This record gives sequence, structure tokens and C-alpha cells, in this order.
Amino acid sequence: IGAITEYYASVMSEGADVCDLCSSWISHLPPDLKLGRVAGLGMNAEELSRNERLTEMVVQDLNIEPKLPFEDSSFDFVCNVVSVDYLNKPLEIFREMHRILRPGGSAIMSFSNRCFPTKAIAIWGQTDDSGHIWIVGSYYKFSADWADVKAMDISPAKGMSDPMFVVQGTK
Repeated sequence: IGAITEYYASVMSEGADVCDLCSSWISHLPPDLKLGRVAGLGMNAEELSRNERLTEMVVQDLNIEPKLPFEDSSFDFVCNVVSVDYLNKPLEIFREMHRILRPGGSAIMSFSNRCFPTKAIAIWGQTDDSGHIWIVGSYYKFSADWADVKAMDISPAKGMSDPMFVVQGTK
């Protein structure tokens, strides 16, 4: 949690509008960073209602309906913490993320080597960390005209802690 919160603090600016996909009760957004609109989209209304960083919430299962209910070019950041491995319509969702980002906005997908194997897409469990990075990177490559796609290891103590990776692209 600390690693992704620190990463967000390093790339997000005050007043930024953020869409948190697969959101839940906990926020990974820096608590002291004053953001603009923070829209959380997740599957559980009760959990979303407990997320104090959200200014609005949408209950939606992206595996059933991948179309995001937001206007074009309405966010500076789209983020997804440890749930990209559960998306079974990733290209549609990545096209939608691109649509709702403002020019110059970034989509930040973060993940670890942990997951619920029964919920993750089949290939996720058959690959290692570098394979996971490749999978998420391919979502950017084959979905829209993303720029500056990059992958980073943001693990807090490489080799001594749970790993944490980010794959990020810019509109």
C-alpha cells in the first residue's frame, strides 16, 4: 500500500481529477494530496461508501459492462490497484480509459505477484512478474494510441518485500 501511495504522490498533482477503477473501501491515493474529482468505480456499494477519498462512486462490474460511464476527456489519471489481472475484457476497458483521459493524462495499472487465482485471467497464473508486465503492456499496445508506456518496479525493498509493479501509459 505504501509503495503505490508514494508513487501516486510522485506523479499526481494537486487538483488532479482521478478515476479509480476496481475501487473498494481502501484508497491508495496520498491522504495529504488535495485532489479534484475522485470517481471510484467498483462492484460493491458498501465498500465504495467506506472509501473516504471518493467524491463519487459508481457500482459496475467491468467484466459484464466495460463501457465507462464518464464523459470523454474528463480525468487526469485513471488508476487500478491490484485488479488488472481480473479484467476479462481488457482491450475494451483500456480503450475506455484512453477515451476518458484528458490529453496528457495517464493510466496507472499496479499489481503484485498476489491474486485470487480463481478470479484472475487464466494466463496470469501461468506467468511470472515479467510476464505480468508484458500482459499489461500489451493491453496498452493493442487497445489505443497510448504514448510513453513504461513499466517500473516500485517494490519497497526489492527481494525483501512483496513486489509491486506499475505499467503506465499516457494519452
